[in-house]
Amino acid sequence: MPAGSHRFQVGSIGCTVLTDGYCGYPTSWFFPSADAEELFRALEERKISQETVLTPYVCLVLETGRNVVLVDTGAGESVPTAGAVIARLEVAGIRPSDIDTVVLTHAHPDHVGGALDARSRPAFPNARYILSEPEWDFWMAERVNLDGLRVPEELKSTFTREARRHLTALRHKVELVAGEVEILPEVWVIPAPGHTPGHLALLLASDGQQMLNIADAAAHPLHLEHPEWENGFDLAPEQALATRRDLLERAVAGNMHLMAFHFPFPGVGRVTPRPAGGWEWMPGW
Repeated sequence: MPAGSHRFQVGSIGCTVLTDGYCGYPTSWFFPSADAEELFRALEERKISQETVLTPYVCLVLETGRNVVLVDTGAGESVPTAGAVIARLEVAGIRPSDIDTVVLTHAHPDHVGGALDARSRPAFPNARYILSEPEWDFWMAERVNLDGLRVPEELKSTFTREARRHLTALRHKVELVAGEVEILPEVWVIPAPGHTPGHLALLLASDGQQMLNIADAAAHPLHLEHPEWENGFDLAPEQALATRRDLLERAVAGNMHLMAFHFPFPGVGRVTPRPAGGWEWMPGW
């Protein structure tokens, strides 16, 4: 596989993870509710910077034999280190016109930024764009209330502007869904609210194997070990924490692999319960 790609199978579904670069954020944005000393020790043990979290963006391609699906489109030109999804697709032998379904787990810029080309046209011209109805309603409302985010006001304004711009340009391509829906054979979208009102997870179930893509329900492996630690990018923190626990319990109960958009590339692994509480992240397929 080309650099920046990782391929595996979930039953009969071919899966390819593509990196779309990374970005650095202040650590306090990712763990605003964590006890300072406990967070310091956790970062120190893992030899992670105390000041900055380097977070990757990892998109997922599904090939079912009849359909080619892209789950999230990366940050596009909104982040200097990103914007490589289409190039990586083409190196893997997939043209933008081959994509027939794009799943947007939510409308933050690092997930919808690659959905449009340089002329603000759909980057995947033959695709339907799956988005949850609550997500559309939230961002396209007369007033977008982002008071729950613990990030600078300038970033909140960027979120609103970019969500509206992308969704407006995609309005004739968007297919809105509500509830848990099988969008293709063996592929379901699952409501996972809290990070945003219409945030979605994705479940693959084929030939006895399952994988749950939790998107941004956890933004760092430490959010699994300490599921009570909030993420400053979550609009409704308490709801996000409940969603995180529900998804992780579902993954463990179903013996599923897990994928997360911001985990270290390729963002795929398993979780097991920890005796002290929370879950341990074990990368790999």
